[in-house]
Amino acid sequence: MKKRKNKLAEFFTLSWKKTAIVLMIWIGAVFFHNMIYAFIVGVLKIEIIDEPFFFIIAVIIIPAYFIISIIYTLIKKLRRRK
Repeated sequence: MKKRKNKLAEFFTLSWKKTAIVLMIWIGAVFFHNMIYAFIVGVLKIEIIDEPFFFIIAVIIIPAYFIISIIYTLIKKLRRRK
């Protein structure tokens, strides 16, 4: 159980490096969503509602991870102080 707890702590604890990586991934997901949609509609002339994969990553998954990581990091730091 200790090994799993360390992996969760490693995954959810934020640092400046992880924050920068999350921000770059978010920008990339937004960029790829817009470029794929523009390519499909503009170049291929296929009418679609939207390209969902990168949109879901950019709008739901990355913000959820970031909020959960902030809460986890704050709780971890507050417990250390006590």
